[in-house]
Amino acid sequence: MDKLVYTAATGLRARMAAQAAIANNMANASTTGFRADRVVFDQIQLKGGGAALTARSPTSEEVTDADRTPGAVQTTGRNLDVAMNGDSWLAVQAPDGGEGYTRRGDLEVAASGVLQTGDGYVVQGQSGPITLPPYDSLSIGGDGTVSIVPQGGDPKNPTVIDKLKLASAKGSDTVKGLDNLLKVRGGGSLPDDLDATVTSGALEGSNVNMTQALVDMIQNQRAYEVEANVMKEAKTMDESSASVMRLPS
Repeated sequence: MDKLVYTAATGLRARMAAQAAIANNMANASTTGFRADRVVFDQIQLKGGGAALTARSPTSEEVTDADRTPGAVQTTGRNLDVAMNGDSWLAVQAPDGGEGYTRRGDLEVAASGVLQTGDGYVVQGQSGPITLPPYDSLSIGGDGTVSIVPQGGDPKNPTVIDKLKLASAKGSDTVKGLDNLLKVRGGGSLPDDLDATVTSGALEGSNVNMTQALVDMIQNQRAYEVEANVMKEAKTMDESSASVMRLPS
């Protein structure tokens, strides 16, 4: 009986984690460069010689997986917008001080001159965080080179400030954090993608499929109800067993 209750309770926790991931995906359906969360469950784990169903739900540092399918690219014409081509990722400074990676390319210049993404992460260049002096115009080349025309400078002679650090996740064990940044599992950095290119004046949208997300939510809710019913049946069976063992007065 205890095993039945444990299995049902574990299933309920798993469905709650999945529902949270689905809700997060739906909330970010219009977020630039967002990659949908996917919760993957470990089905069997051996404990003490016996098998017990377990589920791995997201921790405070990571979700279990992310959909790597690219989102649709739309032209914006804005010179600070870039869409990463292929499987390259833009390196940014993560909240923990390490290096994270994003597909979000709606860049902006902070008051301090630091180049950052639309959600506030500092963009990394080949020489560290990219900081821009006052300028009249700015452009980002197809290879990620950031160039400006300094205030009062010659428009025909732009100055190269740095180059966006673009990395490849191929062959690396990566995980998506709850901060929506891709990271190397256990720490570290991804190797530079020397062949990476970007499309200036364009943005990659979210890859969340709202129709599929709604279907997943319904299926997950039904599975949750099944697990809840198992808990109820376990309670009924336990009460029946107790009544059989009860001695008549």
